[in-house]
Amino acid sequence: MSTSDEAPDSLSVWLERFGRHLADERRMSPHTVAAYTRDLAAFAGFARERLAPRISIERIDRGLLRAFLGKLAETRGPSTIARKLSSLRGFFAYLERYGALRKSPAALLASPRLRRKLPKFLSAEAAAEVMQAPLPDDGEHSAERVRDAAMLELMYGSGLRVSELVGLDLEHVALGSRELRVLGKGRKERMVPLGSKAHAALTACLSTRPLLLKDAADPRAVFLGRRGRRISVRWVQALVRRYGIAGAGRPDLHPHALRHSCATHMLEGGADLRAIQELLGHSSLSTTQRYTHVSMDQLLSVYDRAHPLAHARKRRSSGDP
Repeated sequence: MSTSDEAPDSLSVWLERFGRHLADERRMSPHTVAAYTRDLAAFAGFARERLAPRISIERIDRGLLRAFLGKLAETRGPSTIARKLSSLRGFFAYLERYGALRKSPAALLASPRLRRKLPKFLSAEAAAEVMQAPLPDDGEHSAERVRDAAMLELMYGSGLRVSELVGLDLEHVALGSRELRVLGKGRKERMVPLGSKAHAALTACLSTRPLLLKDAADPRAVFLGRRGRRISVRWVQALVRRYGIAGAGRPDLHPHALRHSCATHMLEGGADLRAIQELLGHSSLSTTQRYTHVSMDQLLSVYDRAHPLAHARKRRSSGDP
């Protein structure tokens, strides 16, 4: 971003340093670093228009940030504005921490009100149908279908993120102790247990895996495509959609919904929130607590359908005897 004639304290120089900080010190994923970079590049372009000819971080104040967010509000929704504001807060907090600014101009900016979406998930019956979809009853279980079944089981049975799934290497698998070493967000490692069905599916997958090795393009990867290369995130997304249609008639099914289903069904089965937090690798318990809202909505729905008091209230409100 920077050019040779810019002052050392220019916005471009600090943006470059911040990008390196996210990647090297915070150890964020390339995807996350790219998202920060895009958000801050949009602000940098706006700031250059307002502060030209000379731009430096000292000239950026809360008024400029508000003007930027106001401009965004003309064409963007609250969630986009909130994300860009989060990127700005992170950047200016970094400048304050390293002494480049005395105080962050973004610290006191109010976030737009967001309607929190509850996670989508499958019923236990629909989840079972999706898990069974790759392996039909005719006994024709190709290496690809056995692999597909194992991937579905790990996303639903062990709650893996799709990025964690495709990143699995053979050295991360311990079938004897029935656990996986998973590299999650922020490159944080955690140990994930394998339930009986996930363990059986993964064992079967590894036994047929040599049929997919081919030219051994990526011999360390657990899950391989037809050419012996590591399966991609996009490929898994398409796979989940395909089996969502085949197994449960759900064309909207995506990998994260399987993870949500795992957490929801565990909570409904009596699992402790802390245990679910550790399984899923959530850094904050508040993230896991979303599933308590999902379960309460389910409980209320069942109550409205089945409880006699609910039916009595409906009759009274409609005027029926």
